[in-house]
Parts: sequence; C-alpha cells; structure tokens
Amino acid sequence: MIDLLEKLAKENSIELSKQQLEKFEIYLNMLLKWNKAYNLTSIRKKEDIVIKHFLDSLTLVKLFEAKGIDVSGKKVADFGSGAGFPGVPLKIYYQDLIDLYLIESITKKCIFLEMLSKELKLKYTVLCKRAEEIQEKFDIVVSRATGGTFEVLKIGKNLLVDGGIIVIMKGKEVEEELKPFTTSMFFKGLPERKFIVIQKDGKAQ
Repeated sequence: MIDLLEKLAKENSIELSKQQLEKFEIYLNMLLKWNKAYNLTSIRKKEDIVIKHFLDSLTLVKLFEAKGIDVSGKKVADFGSGAGFPGVPLKIYYQDLIDLYLIESITKKCIFLEMLSKELKLKYTVLCKRAEEIQEKFDIVVSRATGGTFEVLKIGKNLLVDGGIIVIMKGKEVEEELKPFTTSMFFKGLPERKFIVIQKDGKAQ
C-alpha cells in the first residue's frame, strides 16, 4: 500500500525516500491498529488513509513551494491535529527542518500521537489542550480541522508570531469573504484542494 503513496507522490512531484516511506508504513499500521479501539479517524481502509490522509497532507509541501514559503527552522503548529494530520506527514517529509507542535485537546488522540512519536523516532511536541489555552506562538499554523473556518482563523491567528502565516485546508466550499485569500490546486489522485493562506497582519499570500 505504501507503493501507492510513493507512486502518487511521484506523480505530484513529491519525492519520498525509502526511509520516509518506511515511516509512513509504520504510521499506517499503527493507525489501523489503534483505530479499532480508539476510533481516531472515520477513514478506515488502507488505500483511503494513504490517499485522503497521507497524500492530502503532503499537498502542503507543494503549496509552500508555490507560495515561496520557507519552512526551514520554523515553528510549525498543526491546530486540531486529530490522528496527526497534516502535521506528522509534514514532519516525516521535512524531518529536522521544522520544529513541529501538534495541538489536540482529546486525550486518547494525544496518547496516540505521543506513542507515534516513539515508533517513528520523530521529535515533535504534543500540546494536549485547547488551542485557546496555548500561550506559545508559532511561525506557521496549519489546520485541516473541520470546524467553522472563521473560528479556526480567529484562534489560529492568536497562535501566530507577528508576520506569521496560517494555512487552512478546505474542500470545495470556501466562504465568499475568504476567496481573495484562497489558492486552488489540483493533484493527481485527489479532488480539488483549496488552501486559505493569510498572514497575521491580514495580507493574502
């Protein structure tokens, strides 16, 4: 099944090393195992996890490239991380280039993310609390959370340093007021992906 990820990633000009693919395989197996008991994600088929979680998370790599957003040395927060999306796939891809924080308020998901860190031998920080309670500030905030976009924006902006950037991943529907801040991108194997990209000072990227 990881062959599928390698193939689709390559078709979308995302190169994954053997070591990165091995980490995705560990991630997939662990998610399948934990999902039986803890219901971490409603997506349960291997193929769907590979496409709708792994590949979809990696589309951010192409967005950052398209927008000229340099992630090197940046503090990146995944707001509403759930079972680690899109944060953990980004960490697998960027490795030590980013300092990753996963913000998740549900305890069972936090425990999974902590265990996943050990299994993947990846260093990231799990902040097991509501985003509104976090005082720390980040250079980039990403979110694939399904909550109301304006609420995610409001909370996400409060997590940013001055000049920081928030990226919200959306499907087809984007609120009219946010269309000037929205970038649509197309990827092989996925439906159209929209990204709302806003700097803390309110500028479009």
